[in-house]
Amino acid sequence: MKEGLPLSIDRELGDFPIANLPLSEWEKTAGEELRALISACRYPWDLLAINEYIVSRMESGEIAGDIHPSAVVEGNISLGAGSRILPGVYIEGNVVIGAGCKIGPNCYLRGNTSIGDNCHIGQSVEIKNSIILNGTNVGHLSYVGDSILGEKVNFAAGTTVSNLRHDGANHRSEVDGKLMDTGRRKLGVIVGDGVHTGIGTMIYPGRKIWPNMSTRPGDVVAKDLRPAKELSE
Repeated sequence: MKEGLPLSIDRELGDFPIANLPLSEWEKTAGEELRALISACRYPWDLLAINEYIVSRMESGEIAGDIHPSAVVEGNISLGAGSRILPGVYIEGNVVIGAGCKIGPNCYLRGNTSIGDNCHIGQSVEIKNSIILNGTNVGHLSYVGDSILGEKVNFAAGTTVSNLRHDGANHRSEVDGKLMDTGRRKLGVIVGDGVHTGIGTMIYPGRKIWPNMSTRPGDVVAKDLRPAKELSE
């Protein structure tokens, strides 16, 4: 995976979960289109295209958790055991949610979104077309769109991800010291495992945050955030 895929230090591509199954498992039963997407996967944002393909094609859901009567689900949802969808949650499109999760209250989840096990999506959070791995929390009043959040990430209250350029052009992201066209008109942030943000953090589109990095309250992430050692190499 080009640029080291800053979602973990040692995770292999085949181990990366899409809709809560390792990519290697999807590859075993993949048709021609999905195989082509997987074989072409070189950059972090390529995983979003694979997730979009898989989740958008869910023809039915499976509910092992609890959905509050006031929640609205317009699409197919897979909900793991022990997970709870609280009052006022609105789910639009296909969504996969793992086991032991707490969603809401008053969240807006838009397909095609995959959420891992033991995640918390808090009060008045909007998640759109994103991949969120196990043990990650997105605090209240936050927005995450077209993004990937690694394991055990904590987005503090008011963390906002931008995913659209003012001119509507494709996003560019730094690879080997140069900006490259991602081919995506909408792209948020790629976040490594163990990242923590301070309240009110704002993140420019197409940025990457390396594992175990953190921001302070009110920080603006205008460039990729990586360890100082890597910046000096």
